[in-house]
Amino acid sequence: MFKPQIYRYSNEGVSSMNGLKKYGILTSMVALGGVTTALAGAHSSNDVYADFPITLQGYSGDAKTSESYGGQMARHMLHNGLKKAASSGDLSKMEMYFNGAKSVPILDPKSSSKFPIKQKLVEELSGGKTLVKKTYKGKVIGWPGNMTGAEVIQFMMEKAASVPKGVDTLTGYNYPQLISKFAMGAVFYNQACTNYLGAKKLSAKSKPNDAPYKKGARYTGKEHVWDEAFGYWGAAAHTLTLTAKESYEVAKKKNLAAADYNGDGVVDAGTEMTYAHAYYASGFDKGGKTNYLETVTRAFVDGRQTITSAQGRKMGFNGRNTLKKNAAIICSNWEKVIAEAVFKYAGSVYKDLDKLNTIMEAKGDTKKAFATYAKHWGEAKGFAMALEAGATDRSAVAAKLTSLLGYGPWLPNLSQVTDIAKDGSYVKDEASSMEAYQLHMLKVQKLMVDEFGVEARNNDMLGSMKDLAAKLGGSGYAEND
Repeated sequence: MFKPQIYRYSNEGVSSMNGLKKYGILTSMVALGGVTTALAGAHSSNDVYADFPITLQGYSGDAKTSESYGGQMARHMLHNGLKKAASSGDLSKMEMYFNGAKSVPILDPKSSSKFPIKQKLVEELSGGKTLVKKTYKGKVIGWPGNMTGAEVIQFMMEKAASVPKGVDTLTGYNYPQLISKFAMGAVFYNQACTNYLGAKKLSAKSKPNDAPYKKGARYTGKEHVWDEAFGYWGAAAHTLTLTAKESYEVAKKKNLAAADYNGDGVVDAGTEMTYAHAYYASGFDKGGKTNYLETVTRAFVDGRQTITSAQGRKMGFNGRNTLKKNAAIICSNWEKVIAEAVFKYAGSVYKDLDKLNTIMEAKGDTKKAFATYAKHWGEAKGFAMALEAGATDRSAVAAKLTSLLGYGPWLPNLSQVTDIAKDGSYVKDEASSMEAYQLHMLKVQKLMVDEFGVEARNNDMLGSMKDLAAKLGGSGYAEND
C-alpha cells in the first residue's frame, strides 16, 4: 500500500516520517473491476507547513526539504519554561530560560503517558537560543521606568523572585502572567512582524531567494525568513487539517490524536504542538465568530508556496508583492488576536471586581477572589503592553491603555502603583473608586473595538457601560475616553 511521506526538520538535518494519520493525506487503495484507484483524503499537502522541496540552486547535500524553524520553536520552549520558572522564586532558573543555557529542560509541554512529548531538552529543537536577544528594543510605554522590553522582563523576574509563587499581594502583580503575556508579544509578535515580515526582509536585496540564507544552508534567504516568522506564530505544521477546537485541545494537551499527525505515538514539540498566539487564536475561533487561526496559518502556507514556486531564482515584483500582501494579512490578524485578549481579560477584571465587592461587603475572605483578579489583570496588562511591539506605531493606544489600566491594578485599600523609585521600589498613590476602575475596564473594551475591530469579544461587558457611566455621573473620569 502506498504511504505518503513527509520530511520534517531537525536541528542537524532532516528526518522522514511515514504513514500520516487521518488528519493528513489519507490515501486508500480501492480495487474496482480490477482497477486500483487512489482516493485522496480530505486534506492535501497544501494544508501542511512541511514537505517544501529544496529549491536552492547548486545544493548538493542529502536534505529533501527546505523548511526550518527549529530556533523559533526552541524559543517557545524557553518562553513556556520562563512562565513556569517565574513562580519558583528562583531568579537563576528564570534567567536560564530568558538568557539561554546548555541542557535546558523543557518544562512545558510536559510529557505524560497520556500525552508523550518527543523532546526533553530545548537544544533538541535548536541550540544556543535566547529570548533576551530577540526582545523588543523600544521603550515600553505601559510600564514605569522608561525601560526597554528586555529591561522590563528582567525587572519583573527580579521582583517575581522576591514574592511567594511570583505573586505580590501588596501591589497586585502576578508576575508569571505579566512576564508571559508581554514576552509573547515582545519576542514572537515583534520578531515576526517587525523583522522577518517587515519591508526590509521582504525586499529584493535582503536575504535574496537565489542565494543560501547562510553558507552551507539548504534553504534560500527568502525561504528561511518566511519559515522563521511562521515558527513564531506557534501553530502546528498541520494546523489547517484541524478545527480551532482541536488546535486548542492540542495546546491543552488533551487531544493526542489531533496532535500526533505522523502517528508515531509521540508529539513533536517542534511541529505538532500549538503555542502562544496561535493558541489564543484557537480559543477565540472555537467560539464561531472569528477565523484568525486559519486566516493567519493559510497566509503563511500560501506565502511559502509562492517562494517555492520561484524555484530558487530571484523573486520578481509580483512574487514579492504577493508576499507583502500575505504578510499584511498575517500581522493585522495577529495584532487583532492580541487585542482580543486585552478585550477578554478587561472583561474578566470587571467581573472579578464585582465578586470582590460582594465579598468585601459581606466582610468575607477575599484572598482567593483577589488572586483571580490579580491573575486576570496581569493577563490584560501583559497583552496591552504587547500591542506596543508590532510594526504599526501604537503609542497613542498604549498611552490610553496605560491611563485606563494604570501601571498597577486597583487595590482594595484604594491605592495603585504609579511609578518606580530610583531604588527599584514601587511608588503608590491614591486610586479611584472600584466602580470608576470598572468603568475604565469597559473603556478598554471599547478601545479594542474602536481601534482594532475585535469580533470574538469574549467576556463582553460593554452592555454595562451606559448605566455605570450614568451612575458615576460627573465624577471626573471622562478624561480617559
